[in-house]
Amino acid sequence: MTLLPSQRHSWEIPREVAYFNCAYMSPLSREVVAAGAAGLAAKARPWELTPASFFASSEELRGLYGELLGVDREGIALVPSVSYGMGIATANLPLAAGANVVVPAEEFPSSVHAWRRAARAAGAELRAVPRPADGDWTRALEAAIDARTAVVCASHVHWVCGGMLDLARVSRAAKAVGAALVLDLTQSISVVDPDIAACDPDFVVAAGYKWLMGPYSLGLLYVAPRHRSGAPLEEGWIVREGAHDFARLVDYRDEYLPGARRFDVGERSNFALVPAAIAACRALLGWPRADLAETLGAMTAEIADRTRPLGARALSVPLRAPHYLGLTFERGLPEGLVGRLAAEGVYVSVRGDRLRVTPHLYNDEHDLERLVGALARALQGA
Repeated sequence: MTLLPSQRHSWEIPREVAYFNCAYMSPLSREVVAAGAAGLAAKARPWELTPASFFASSEELRGLYGELLGVDREGIALVPSVSYGMGIATANLPLAAGANVVVPAEEFPSSVHAWRRAARAAGAELRAVPRPADGDWTRALEAAIDARTAVVCASHVHWVCGGMLDLARVSRAAKAVGAALVLDLTQSISVVDPDIAACDPDFVVAAGYKWLMGPYSLGLLYVAPRHRSGAPLEEGWIVREGAHDFARLVDYRDEYLPGARRFDVGERSNFALVPAAIAACRALLGWPRADLAETLGAMTAEIADRTRPLGARALSVPLRAPHYLGLTFERGLPEGLVGRLAAEGVYVSVRGDRLRVTPHLYNDEHDLERLVGALARALQGA
């Protein structure tokens, strides 16, 4: 594997900004911004748009998402959010009274709210697995799955601490009791993607504005073949057989287009977001996946080493994802730490009791120096 050089020139990030917050929201590269602007410009000239304009770009994006995830394009639906994808999953994975849904504690709210509502309606239990003291989320989830488990819903990489699941093991545990597996790959996709064929999840969702490096309000849902004839959340015109023929839309066809297209969000042919997402996917596919993970892992390892004298602690790889640091401190997080760092042009997040540091290829050694220096000053002044 090869460490990739900094690609900072591809983003319009001022030199005085050290941005370590990809898990919050990635900046858009110059290329992605240009593609989105061109898409908006096309909408300004609607007389040049044809029926094909509503299909070609979204189908290209479907294929690119499939390539990034390592699945067939027919299994990809275009969705606006994790909550939308979770809504489809809960609608197509009915629960029985007395069953349980296993989720990690402090899981992302969109997943928790969706399954909490479904469990309440069915008289089922939402079983939140406490954070393991040893950081081994895989073993903790395995231990929580029992004969009454109907669904296991989890993020591949935990958004608070960066803990990473061994999805092959979680899948085996779920399938051993006949439970469905629903995954949120928002914090891992494009860096440490799982082998979808091996873990065989029922549904996979990923928001596009973080590690997919794309615009807000557009992401993907993967639907396993066994669920592709399921119920969508909407009854869109564009997902029906014959939708390409605008003159005959009043024929009201009941048949859906093949694959997971029935699950696409309405108005999925967004003339600004889709071109931007396409540009982002093309850039990601240009970086060898293993090299990207190795490069970001080298950054987080250096940050962990250089902040350890400041009292910072983090999970070790492979218990955590290589691109993700959730730092705890011996004396706890000082009040206002994020604001003090931001005042020096260093941007990170706090989630739960962790300082979340998530770099990407727009970072360089100068950024790392600024992060460590600003953190040292902020902690000394606490």
